[in-house]
Amino acid sequence: MSEETVHPARPVRRVLARAGLVLGAVLVFAALVVPDELDRLTPGAFARLPVEALAGVALVLVLPPRPRRVLAALAGAVLGLLTIVKLINMGFRVALDRPFNPVFDWDLFGPAQDLLATSIGEAGAIAAVCGIVLAALALVVSLTLSAVRLARLVAGHRTTSTRVVAVLGVVWIACAALGVQFVPNVPVAANSAVAFAYEDLRKVRADLLDQDVFAAELAAPDPFAAVPGDQLLTALRGKDVVLTFVESYGRFAVQGSDVAARIGPLLDQGTERLRAAGFGARSAYLTSPTTGGGSWLAHSTLQSGLEVKNEQRYDTALASDRLTLGGAFGRAGWRTVGDVPAHTKDWPEGAFYGYEGYYDARNVGYQGPSASYVTMPDQFTLSAFHRNERAVPGDRPVMAEIDLVSSHFPWAPPPPVLDWNAVGDGSVYHSLGRPPVPGMWSDPALIRGAYAESVEYSLATLLSYVETHGGDDLVLVFLGDHQPSTMVTGEGADWDVPVTIVARDQAVLDRVAGWGWDEGLRPGPQAPVKPMQEFRDQFLTAFSR
Repeated sequence: MSEETVHPARPVRRVLARAGLVLGAVLVFAALVVPDELDRLTPGAFARLPVEALAGVALVLVLPPRPRRVLAALAGAVLGLLTIVKLINMGFRVALDRPFNPVFDWDLFGPAQDLLATSIGEAGAIAAVCGIVLAALALVVSLTLSAVRLARLVAGHRTTSTRVVAVLGVVWIACAALGVQFVPNVPVAANSAVAFAYEDLRKVRADLLDQDVFAAELAAPDPFAAVPGDQLLTALRGKDVVLTFVESYGRFAVQGSDVAARIGPLLDQGTERLRAAGFGARSAYLTSPTTGGGSWLAHSTLQSGLEVKNEQRYDTALASDRLTLGGAFGRAGWRTVGDVPAHTKDWPEGAFYGYEGYYDARNVGYQGPSASYVTMPDQFTLSAFHRNERAVPGDRPVMAEIDLVSSHFPWAPPPPVLDWNAVGDGSVYHSLGRPPVPGMWSDPALIRGAYAESVEYSLATLLSYVETHGGDDLVLVFLGDHQPSTMVTGEGADWDVPVTIVARDQAVLDRVAGWGWDEGLRPGPQAPVKPMQEFRDQFLTAFSR
């Protein structure tokens, strides 16, 4: 009985064992050569001979059993971790046009989960995160077990393994010497895993040293830190100054793209409309410290006059007493306000900006629908701000930073721009909702179209606000926080964003005449470009003398 029941199972087990070895070998090979850029993830990327595999086999052949098992297990685990970082890099390159930073970027997973929750719900986001974590653990465990089993196989067939690795070693050397490539820019002689690990370690070291670099920048003398309030911003006395960030409004939206073909005419027509209403405008570009996301880095950079290009710098800046634009206006006698409609939780970090008043999604009385990350349409944000601040009699002008979010990824269809008297508490938007475009995420042209429509809405809303509620005492500064993600711009886009100053008082525009900015709402191809961190000092200098 035992023979009849056991023997038939043995071939099955042997087949399963061999299949497991083959799958393990494929998994290890793929992990060694897989690129960390989605655009390079093609069949040609796997037409390579990884030197790490040859070196690993050679080590297995010379090590005793216990060290061999330990080495194989460690190598598999490290390879699993490197593969996870590569996969994360793919996502970061698409979203932020840069690889994952293993020192600074852990804090970004919180906002990413919040964005996911606004898109698919809290329960769905938790389930997705749990699934991702389990998949990552499974990958590390699978690679570790595969490496141990492959090491055992190599040690059990020493003669054959030695011959194979010797031949492949010669092939690798020849391919490296001759620069053999089956696919352009993908050499057959690969050392990508080692190079990737080395590059990551080199970046970690540089990033750790950046702490000292930024500490020195923060400690450097601030030319405005000790300036008395009665000497700051004297040329803007009596003006309401509204600093507005338009989400994802980058150079791509106004120059050299199919999106610019839609946005450009809107800005040109807006220039004429505002001119007819007595307003002038000057525009240029600022280079943001981020792209694709991380808006808070741009906000803090512009406000502080420091390059806040990563989470570590951001945390350090917010813990400092650095004078911000909001703080300077507060010192000079303005009522200062922060308006961040995307926020749904307390934000104690906002104290860094020196705001007296603070508005978010919870305290503006919005009764309309939300759309993914967009808690409320931009027109409601501006309407509520005007109702709560500029339309209220007071003895002080207001300075506000307003963050418009209707053009935030994933670019839900915006509502039309309404008559301002029709906005009310936002209930009207329940009847104005539009479904997402079918198949949008599989068509780059539809993605760019959705992005363009959302930016059009934000800019049209701003122009309508100026025409309706501008007046002689409004000075509007609006700019982008960063370029949109590479799914819109493609690879290689710069990090520049348009910046515009609008005012009816010609004396205000005269103060910036020396900046060389282009006339109108649309900066041209040759418009000046400056790092975003230079704006604070340039602005305070122009309006404080």
